[in-house]
Amino acid sequence: MNTGKVVLGVLAGIAAGAALGILFAPDKGSNTRKKIARKGEDVTDELSDKFNEFIDGISKKFDDMKKETMTIAKNGKAVKEEIEADLKAASRS
Repeated sequence: MNTGKVVLGVLAGIAAGAALGILFAPDKGSNTRKKIARKGEDVTDELSDKFNEFIDGISKKFDDMKKETMTIAKNGKAVKEEIEADLKAASRS
């Protein structure tokens, strides 16, 4: 199972549990709404942090692949130039 889906499911479960707990707790409506808003902000912050971590991880992998591709391209170019030089030397003989 995808780790991102598991994390999202856990966070959604926590948010739903917290909201239900607040809704069923005996308190004034205004206090309940404030608590729900606060919990919503907390969950939003957590999701935002997880999303940013995910994007950072993807960016790092992309940069790593880009560097590796550049290295392979440079090595390929060097091999090509070496083969061309060998062919020119062989054709002169």
